Amino acid sequence: MASSSTYAEKHSETSSFLPSASKWNSELDVSLPSPYSKSYDFELLIADKTHYKRFLYISFALAFLVLTLGLVLHFLPQKNHHHRHSNNLTLAVNRALTFFDAQKSGSYPSNSPISFRGSSGLQDGNSSNIHADLVGGFYDSGNNIKFTFPTAYTITLLSWSVIEYHRKYADIGELEHIKDVIKWGSDYLLKVFVPPSEKSDSTVLYSQVGSAGNNTKNRVPNDINCWQRPEDMSYKRPVSVCNETASDLAGEIIAALSAASIVFKQDNGYSLGLVQTAEKIYEIIEKAERNRRGVTYTTIDACGGEARKFYDSSGYKDELVWGGTWLFFATGNHTYLDYATAHFAAATDNETIDDKGIFYWNNKISANAVLFTRLRFFRDVGFPYEKALGLASNMTDQLMCSYLSEKYFNTTPGGLILLRPDNGGLLQFAATASFLGKLYNDYLTLLHISGWNCSDGGFSLEMLQSFSTSQINYILGDNPRKMSYMVGFGDQYPTRVHHRSASIPWDGQYHSCAEGGRWLNSQDPNPNTISGAMVAGPDRFDDFSDERVKPWFTEPSIASNAGLVAALIAHHDPPHPSSASNTPNLGLDLMGIFEKVHFKS
Repeated sequence: MASSSTYAEKHSETSSFLPSASKWNSELDVSLPSPYSKSYDFELLIADKTHYKRFLYISFALAFLVLTLGLVLHFLPQKNHHHRHSNNLTLAVNRALTFFDAQKSGSYPSNSPISFRGSSGLQDGNSSNIHADLVGGFYDSGNNIKFTFPTAYTITLLSWSVIEYHRKYADIGELEHIKDVIKWGSDYLLKVFVPPSEKSDSTVLYSQVGSAGNNTKNRVPNDINCWQRPEDMSYKRPVSVCNETASDLAGEIIAALSAASIVFKQDNGYSLGLVQTAEKIYEIIEKAERNRRGVTYTTIDACGGEARKFYDSSGYKDELVWGGTWLFFATGNHTYLDYATAHFAAATDNETIDDKGIFYWNNKISANAVLFTRLRFFRDVGFPYEKALGLASNMTDQLMCSYLSEKYFNTTPGGLILLRPDNGGLLQFAATASFLGKLYNDYLTLLHISGWNCSDGGFSLEMLQSFSTSQINYILGDNPRKMSYMVGFGDQYPTRVHHRSASIPWDGQYHSCAEGGRWLNSQDPNPNTISGAMVAGPDRFDDFSDERVKPWFTEPSIASNAGLVAALIAHHDPPHPSSASNTPNLGLDLMGIFEKVHFKS
């Protein structure tokens, strides 16, 4: 059995990963006046010189002891407590990114940090009805299915975090790591789109590789009822096919390719290929939308019938606005901003009640509002965009207020925000809320704004910082169970993660589908540590069960981990500031996202 101990080091600092909110304002030198007048004379009378001399000797002795103790402590080996939280987050970012290395499908890289994975899915795309090259991409979670929709969301969010905080990634040595993860995903997304050609006038979007079957008791092996490592798969892996009417799927792919093109802007050829593909998809989908042919991909059986069980999309308008927004940033073409701003209100109206104020794979409204607010704050766009951007700005302010008010969202007894209390996977929603909260906090800090008012209240930057910090701290172990919900981080973390590769020994032996139950139902800890995986997490009462057969507690996913990575890097300390800069040092690239954006004065 191979060991992954190198990438599963335990870290003892789990009780306080980030500084309290007051730490972030430590630069402010606030001096309170003394209650005593500086000119007041104290008259001292020495009544007994013997006692006075004894007092002096004792005082000098104590001072000497204190000085000696201070010198000893100074020269003893010790941790740098001032930067302890940053060291923790550096480790946490590395771990969280390493999870994506463990999820890679295709020809497995020889330099991967994961020792219990190999090449797999090398025939993906060659099914009974399809002959396409769909090798690569990521396995979605603890199963061996590849879903295009959450993969695209994952690449969009990871790319966004790099666009904003690439200086932080570079400073901690993780920039190339995350760019490798993004490229692995964007390379795959380039494969899932086939434009019309002389042979066929239809657009093809591949939405899924692998099958869940009709039910989990189906005797025909598939990616759900077969508990097997991806390297050992020998069963059929059918491909789900969509066309240009799958608007939500197309919109998210457009967003992913566009955002990734900004990440790789220094690689002109690759970046251009990404954005040109995004523009081709946009042109096709926008035409279908004008002809009122757009639908959610999961409503089409051949396209998303099986994905419906896992990623049932509730609408497509938010993805089209999301895709248009990112395509605008990638190209500077105002046509895309025209579309995004013109349809933002309609997309907002289409948001379901359960998804209000939540950013995740199914809902991009809140995140798009933050992007529009960024554009409004730092670029003078003016007419005809001000109405839509003003709406987005008000929505963003209300969103931040909602995070801080029990009127909108409750928390678990331990402080985890309950954005969707009746659903599992509470951590994924808290992670993206933490990311958006910290990002918006940084925007307001750069504008020298200390707080903001909402329709029924307001918030200070300290309150917003405290909230976003608390959610990350909860995930990393500051919770009633003292459990780090990121595997391989801290003293206590889940060891029976619902994950095929992690639960089956990497022993050079073939393990068949038939013997999978042996590993699934084992009470033993996983033989392989799926380092960096954020599990689904606790329930609304902070209760958690570390059982492999309970995926609603212990299963990770690439979409959830993308939110975790974004939140972690947002909260990491920035690089050391330049002495010549008068701008607050937040490690955020304020103008990089606007490189292609130009407005007439």
